[in-house]
Amino acid sequence: MSIEIRGVCPLLAVYDIERSIDFYSEVLGFSVVLKSDPSRELWWALLERGNAELMLNSAHDSTNRPPVPDPARVASHADAALFFGCPDVDSAYADLQSRGIEAEAPFVQPYGMKQLYLKDPDGYSLCLQWPA
Repeated sequence: MSIEIRGVCPLLAVYDIERSIDFYSEVLGFSVVLKSDPSRELWWALLERGNAELMLNSAHDSTNRPPVPDPARVASHADAALFFGCPDVDSAYADLQSRGIEAEAPFVQPYGMKQLYLKDPDGYSLCLQWPA
């Protein structure tokens, strides 16, 4: 095949980009690699941790952002999930619990993956997983 692909980088539309950057940085250890023009309003960022990349894009500019997230928009995230490779799911769960982050206790799926699920600030489902 002539098309070379070296990764995938999902783009998430978020309500409060600074809150989302803080969550992915402080909770999951991502680093900001690039941001939209720093002399203007922050509306886009590229984050990475190891081989994982993630882009965040503000769902609203600051003048049009509603006072609270739209519940219908948050509910629409239920059919999407990001799965991250995490060699020690149990330690990750203990770390999340120590920070007061809600997460489901790790469990092993019938197909052999040990997983734990949590939500990001916008309601996106995140799974930390590793073969059991």
